[in-house]
Amino acid sequence: MMRSLLYVLTALSVIGLAFWAYRENYRTQEAQAEAQHLQNAIGDARARLRVLNAEWAYLNRPDRLMDLVELNYDKLGLLPLQPYQFGRIDQVAFPAPPELPITNPVDVSNSEQQP
Repeated sequence: MMRSLLYVLTALSVIGLAFWAYRENYRTQEAQAEAQHLQNAIGDARARLRVLNAEWAYLNRPDRLMDLVELNYDKLGLLPLQPYQFGRIDQVAFPAPPELPITNPVDVSNSEQQP
């Protein structure tokens, strides 16, 4: 009797572990598929970024920008920078830090002492 109960419990535990392994296998496959999907998305985003950087470099060529400035000189009114237009850091007027309001003043003077 005890031996058959041990066999049944062992069989049930093997079936339970097999079911658990089956579920974990499919969870692992789903996680791997999602990771592969994310890797593909990252690769696509990097490719798009390379294209955008190339387009940005192409559009910001100095000769092209100079041609645009010459074409739109009257509309923009741009002038070349001169050395006197640059300032020093000590010429920058930084705002003073705001004073913190005192919401509950406490008198700490010794002018009025009460016995």
